[in-house]
Amino acid sequence: MSEFNDSEFQDKVVVITGAGNGLGRSHAHEFAKRGAKIVINDLGGAVDGSGAGDSADTVVAEIKAMGASAIANKASVSDKAGAKSIIDDALNAYGRIDILVNNAGILRDKSFKKMTLEEWDLVMQVHLNGTAYVTHAAWPYLNEQKYGRIVLTSSGSGIYGNFGQANYGAAKMGMLGLMNVLALEGARNNVRINTLAPGAATRMIATIPGRDIDPNDPPAESAPKLVSPAVLFMCSEEAPNGAVINAAGGKYFRTQVFVNQPVVLGVDATFEDLQMQAETLMDMSKAKPRQRAR
Repeated sequence: MSEFNDSEFQDKVVVITGAGNGLGRSHAHEFAKRGAKIVINDLGGAVDGSGAGDSADTVVAEIKAMGASAIANKASVSDKAGAKSIIDDALNAYGRIDILVNNAGILRDKSFKKMTLEEWDLVMQVHLNGTAYVTHAAWPYLNEQKYGRIVLTSSGSGIYGNFGQANYGAAKMGMLGLMNVLALEGARNNVRINTLAPGAATRMIATIPGRDIDPNDPPAESAPKLVSPAVLFMCSEEAPNGAVINAAGGKYFRTQVFVNQPVVLGVDATFEDLQMQAETLMDMSKAKPRQRAR
């Protein structure tokens, strides 16, 4: 076992979806180095979600070669029964679950006018619904044991926008809404949930036009391993709750919603009144972080 085997992740049971390649594989390796027991979920399909394969088995073998414990699950997160099987396998193999990292995803990029509704549905089903399905399966156990850490995976495409990714961006922004609610619901039971916005050279990113990268030999500044520290931070004992952490190229920062002071027009407000105050309405120079609803 590695030099980290006395860390806080020792013997923690960690479920990682989409862990057969790229970011998920990197996260799995970093948890395993620190003594965690890992459930490697991956359907093993292509970036667009088609097909299946044995990438989960490959990563399990890598982790066992490190001296850590891991099992494979090849279910699709987009299938309700398959999503539940991921958590069931963790419980059957290890008796508990401590950490869930929702990482699985696919791409079907097109400009919105060329995108079919099937392409919209497929991406939403894997990213947003798949994340909800797996999290929903784990949620009762984490709350009952009064401990849990969950990571959702968002993207700059959702938070800031990216041409040709309406389906992906909508799903990824949906992660923030899911996180905001679950952060409130899980807080009393020490179940903390945070969201990752990663940037790295992976096989998924390599399919985006204009991205000239080799996911098998990424530039040092684009390596997936530089994202994983943020994931471990969000799964640690002192993890935040309800935070969005961006990670790319060894740089880490937080994204947060800010609001400005309201323009108060009263119960007789009209469009013309608001139009007169447009500059004030759009001014964010004195904006402050928005507090969660209670």
